[in-house]
Amino acid sequence: MNVNVDEPTGAPAPLREATPTAVTVVGLAFVFNFLGRGVADAFSAYILPLEAEFGWSRQSMTGVFATYMLMAGLASPAAGALFDRFGPRVVYGAGLALLGGGAWLAGRIESLWQLYASAGLMVGAGVAALGMVCAATLIGRWFTRSLATAISIAYSGFGCGILLMLPLVQYLIDTVGWRSACQAVGLFVLALVPVCLALPWGRLAGRSRAHLAVARAPASTGPDTVSGATTDRPADWTLRSAMRSVAYWRLVQVFFFTSVGIYCVSPQIVAFLTESGFTPIAAASAFGFAGLLSTGGMIVTGWLADRLGFARAALLSFGLTSAGILGLLAISYQATLAALVGYVLFFGIAQGARGPIVSTMSNRIFAGPSAGTIYGTIYAAMSVGGACGSLAGGILHDATGGYRAVVLMSLGAIALAAEPFRPGGTLAGAIAARRAAPRIPA
Repeated sequence: MNVNVDEPTGAPAPLREATPTAVTVVGLAFVFNFLGRGVADAFSAYILPLEAEFGWSRQSMTGVFATYMLMAGLASPAAGALFDRFGPRVVYGAGLALLGGGAWLAGRIESLWQLYASAGLMVGAGVAALGMVCAATLIGRWFTRSLATAISIAYSGFGCGILLMLPLVQYLIDTVGWRSACQAVGLFVLALVPVCLALPWGRLAGRSRAHLAVARAPASTGPDTVSGATTDRPADWTLRSAMRSVAYWRLVQVFFFTSVGIYCVSPQIVAFLTESGFTPIAAASAFGFAGLLSTGGMIVTGWLADRLGFARAALLSFGLTSAGILGLLAISYQATLAALVGYVLFFGIAQGARGPIVSTMSNRIFAGPSAGTIYGTIYAAMSVGGACGSLAGGILHDATGGYRAVVLMSLGAIALAAEPFRPGGTLAGAIAARRAAPRIPA
């Protein structure tokens, strides 16, 4: 069945789809996203204390963030493949151990390479295991018609994590120091490992797999208008066949450039606002409040995508992001409360909004037993883009001595990310989506 991304993706799901177990699955995905991104993105609060103690350059600091993003990206396909093979207990348990261990070790570093290994590599691997690659695959086993809404709720854990963790970490740094703050966060996450392992994952993973239900649906006999290939049913999708489709690479483009645009500025937001004249706690709170707004923004984006179509929801979110970045540009000239409110409001509402859209499109287009692996490689583009963006942002800051060039780079990357959704663009045309069969209750 051909679906245009400018058309609604379907009517709201019936109530039977949101069973208690399905709701629990979405809630757990929310919590894991909250922990992963909340702990990892709170690194921005450590930049100034680390620079003060060790004298490291801003490029070195953003390089740590880039390493975390790169590792999260490179590990995402592996996390998806391991999830497809071994299930959530193994992957989520390992993710919590890596995230907590990396945070705890970061509080004991004495050299730069140790920071890269702990806060970069270990935390990045933990975020990959706890993130949306596994969550989207798991949620896809329980939801069909309201998949975008369900995924967006899980995605909103990103924003809540930033909202609560960043001000909390900043408070801990101000009161007990950055080392104790790192170790406290790490120990808390490690304490959750046995709790995770004890959960009834056999039931939560679904007694039957959604892709098996889809495979029993009527076969598609027409040509794939995106890839140009003819397939018999969605279970035929493999990573190799997906990578031959135009839709795959357009989704990669959206994720990569969105991440470049966001992460060339976000790791330096607290430092930028502090150096512009705002207090450290006000800067951290502003960044955290933007995360709060993103929670509602992601849920609304998923709801709009289910009803108005992916393209309209995506273009609206890109417009809001651009407006928020313009607020940062205004702050680079004169730090005013109005410009700060503009950044928090517009950037916050749209922060993370593309995630539910791309996740849902990937799960609909490439449904099948390899869905986790395929989405893992698409998700990797987001993390690689974040690594490139954060590293480039640090280099631009050190080269220019300010943030204006960083902000302008962010605007250009957001324009490239929005291009596939423009009228007449690839993702605004017909997308060969497979008919999803009703979920078989566990």
